[in-house]
Amino acid sequence: MPLNPASLKWRVLLGCFLSYMFDAVDIIILAIAMPAITASLQISQAQAGLLVTATLLGIGLSSVVMGRLADTMGRRTAMLLSLITFGVLTMAIAAATDWRQVLLLRFLAGLGLGGVWSAAAAHVSETWPAHQRGRATAFVLSSFSVGAVVAALAAAWLLPVHGWRLLFLVCGAAVIVAIVYIWLCVPESAAWRQQRDLGVFAKKGAAGANLSQLFAPGMLRITLLGTTTSALALSAYWGASTWLPTFLVRERGLDVAAMASFVAVLNVGMFVGYNAFGLLADRIGKQPALIASLVGSGLMLPVYTVVTDHATLLVLGPVFAFFMAFAGLVGSYFAELYPTHIRATGAGFCFNVGRGISAFAPLVLGITAKAFGFAPGIALCGGLFLLSAAVVALLPGAVAAQEAGAEASAAGAESSLDAS
Repeated sequence: MPLNPASLKWRVLLGCFLSYMFDAVDIIILAIAMPAITASLQISQAQAGLLVTATLLGIGLSSVVMGRLADTMGRRTAMLLSLITFGVLTMAIAAATDWRQVLLLRFLAGLGLGGVWSAAAAHVSETWPAHQRGRATAFVLSSFSVGAVVAALAAAWLLPVHGWRLLFLVCGAAVIVAIVYIWLCVPESAAWRQQRDLGVFAKKGAAGANLSQLFAPGMLRITLLGTTTSALALSAYWGASTWLPTFLVRERGLDVAAMASFVAVLNVGMFVGYNAFGLLADRIGKQPALIASLVGSGLMLPVYTVVTDHATLLVLGPVFAFFMAFAGLVGSYFAELYPTHIRATGAGFCFNVGRGISAFAPLVLGITAKAFGFAPGIALCGGLFLLSAAVVALLPGAVAAQEAGAEASAAGAESSLDAS
């Protein structure tokens, strides 16, 4: 018996929210536990930065692996495989005895961590009506900040007494909650099933063709600009956020428990910002809302790094984080740039390849911090946010994106049926 459309969209919303929340937990615990891991394994800041770099490189590769899987085997299947992958590998880190083992496990976990974003952005975009799509996608992706709060609270509880190994074991095991909900309550995307039934996915070799279609006439400019947008914004984000906990401990004098609380409060502001900008995107358009988010982030980040007073840091953190809603906006915006049969591949490629490129930001910042400290490098990340906003201005608006996507979808379906 088919589900009521109203019930279906809420099930998809909750399932994707839970999945991306646990995705965030398993990404953020590495940054929060970094001081403890560095001391425990006796590694340098450069080696610690490589752990984050390996994670982001795995996430970047996931756009090719998991994005194509979501377009050929389904959004639900790809999401389940992604959750199982990073959940199991995060638990395995608890048994690591050398930093190189952590490096390998984080790279492999990155394949699953990046796959959730691609599948969730496509599934929500295909399930929710166009006039609510911006806020729905932003809400789902705002779960990243909720996951960051959960990670910070778990770290505040486990790190001081039980250490970082139990933190990874518990957070990896908790992913079972999202896996069970997706398995029992979230059906496959109806739009994806319709494309499959038309033969778009049945054609032999279609999985290999998906990636090449991102660089076809009409799609090439969008793919290059979208990837550049993500690379700049995510380099700024990961460069700053990876070392922000260490910055608060070493240069602002917070203890580990206080730092975790600061990170939790900061992400409350980010959650509010995601949803506020999602509503704004449905009113003024996704492109201008995205530009506003990036410009606000670029201006506020340097301000945050020059503050030394603990009380002011606590208050200013949520204000600065409020503007860092860009990841929630590009989810719906990039999804509209691509037709259904390459939607997860296209949106996932732009976002996750950008993540892969940004993989070197934590490493570079970790190396330069040895000479100059963390504050100047984190502040300079604000300039990358502003450059990203300039690139977004070169992308098409929502109406143009929808028209281009509709034309490409029709062309893709027609060529597939002709070949059949």
